[in-house]
Order: sequence, then structure tokens, then C-alpha cells
Amino acid sequence: MVIPASSTEYLHVPATLPAGVDTGSTPVRIAVVAHRSDPADGEWHAADWVSGAARILVGPDSSLELAAGDYRVWINLDPPGAENVVRKAGILSVT
Repeated sequence: MVIPASSTEYLHVPATLPAGVDTGSTPVRIAVVAHRSDPADGEWHAADWVSGAARILVGPDSSLELAAGDYRVWINLDPPGAENVVRKAGILSVT
């Protein structure tokens, strides 16, 4: 995905939950980082569920303002039970 640095919009990250688990019982977080390492605890942001995707507002006037550059997008799903899923979800280019 490519967005201009001046745009404030929702970044949507599709996610598949384990069978029988709904979004209402599954907290989700998103990290958008400029490095290649796994996100640190402070880099995760609470996200919302909308139509089977997690979303977070990015850009000016949001809690996640991004300068021009390439970012790695991560998602963290915490469904009930033993699983706590962390996945790299893609690349975001901010121009």
C-alpha cells in the first residue's frame, strides 16, 4: 500500500481468526515500524475490527503519524486460549 504523508486514513489489515473465534472476543494490535526487527512492546497500537479486518488510523492528527519512508506492518491477535499470534502483514510506503 502507498499513501502520502499528508493523508490521515485507516490502514486495514486482513486477518483470519481460528475457527469458532469471533472478533468480539479477540483483542488486536497493529505495529508499523521502519526497522526489520520484531516490534518492541511500545510500538504496538490497539486496533479495531471492521468487516474481518483490523484497522488503525495513521497520518497527521492520529496517534500514528508517519514520515515518508517504507514501513513493515505487523498484526497481533490474542484469541481466547493459549495462542497469541504475531505476523508480519505487509509493507506500507509513505510518500
